[in-house]
Amino acid sequence: MAPMGIRLSPLGVAVFCLLGLGVLYHLYSGLLAGRLAGRLALFVLGAGGGHDLPSDTVPEGPVDLRELLAVSVLAAVRGGEEVKRVRESNVLNEKAKGKTREGAEEKMTSGDVLSNRKMFYLLKNSFPSVQINTEEHVDAPDKERIFWDRSIPEDIKEKIQSKEVPAESVTVWIDPLDATHEYTEDLRQYVTTMVCVAVNGEPVIGVIHKPFSAYTAWAMVDGGSNVKARSSYSERTPRIIVSRSHAGKVEQVARQTFGNKTVIIPAGGAGYKVLALLDVPDKKQEKADVYIHVTYIKKWDICAGNAVLKALGGHMTTLTGEEISYTGSDGNEGGLLASINVDHQALVNKLPDLEKASHKQT
Repeated sequence: MAPMGIRLSPLGVAVFCLLGLGVLYHLYSGLLAGRLAGRLALFVLGAGGGHDLPSDTVPEGPVDLRELLAVSVLAAVRGGEEVKRVRESNVLNEKAKGKTREGAEEKMTSGDVLSNRKMFYLLKNSFPSVQINTEEHVDAPDKERIFWDRSIPEDIKEKIQSKEVPAESVTVWIDPLDATHEYTEDLRQYVTTMVCVAVNGEPVIGVIHKPFSAYTAWAMVDGGSNVKARSSYSERTPRIIVSRSHAGKVEQVARQTFGNKTVIIPAGGAGYKVLALLDVPDKKQEKADVYIHVTYIKKWDICAGNAVLKALGGHMTTLTGEEISYTGSDGNEGGLLASINVDHQALVNKLPDLEKASHKQT
């Protein structure tokens, strides 16, 4: 009988609803304030300084390529700091991790491992839904608690517009220490750390960082870059940069192909060789017109350079002129030819003899 005696007042219902909305508002504003406070703390402490971000601030769904460029630059720099610190400590903990197809010993150092950990987790924690391929193995117990504060450097803001792409279309390639062999020999000028972003297999973002000169080149296809191409190619005296281990194989046939005045530049590191084609303000950076590699090479070695050249109107292809896809396996079988401000197809047409002859050399 009692419930029949209760009458609901419209005013009371309205007051009750308003109280409920007030509680929800305060709960939401408190959560928002907490997130803002967390971001402010990270800003004060410094970007990427190993501080944790709440997991619910990690973006989901489409990814913004401008943001991915910003965190890629930061990752390359953070990795480079580890590379430099280990080298200057002179405690490399060098060990062999296998052999190349040519039988040369592949080396790994603490610089490779620590740089890889820093770079991988900075990118993975910032974009957890994006596939990341990296040269070194990542052990779960070594998980790095490092996050990006989501700030974008002013030079990237000025040159790059936001562009969203589906996360599932993105593959990130990390080279935490390019030119490890030269690193162990203390040939520091050849060493780089690199990050590349490919969308549907096409390289669109490239970052090449030189830890020992603190120079970073970055570019985004159909976006912008902070580096320019060289434009001094001479058909009479072309300068061709090649791997130190391949110089003897390539020199004779390269001169037969390009002329007796061809200059062969032996160098270490794929990142260094791509930078040789660009206008880089580094006195220790050699200059070249064409980059040739005549054997199998891993994609994390070349993806960043490919993206940078592509953004600047240059080319990187196999020796037969085929575009390199950055999906599937981690290796490129067809060697490579890289150039900028040159008739790339004309170079390709000269290379079949070079490719065959180089493999006949001992």
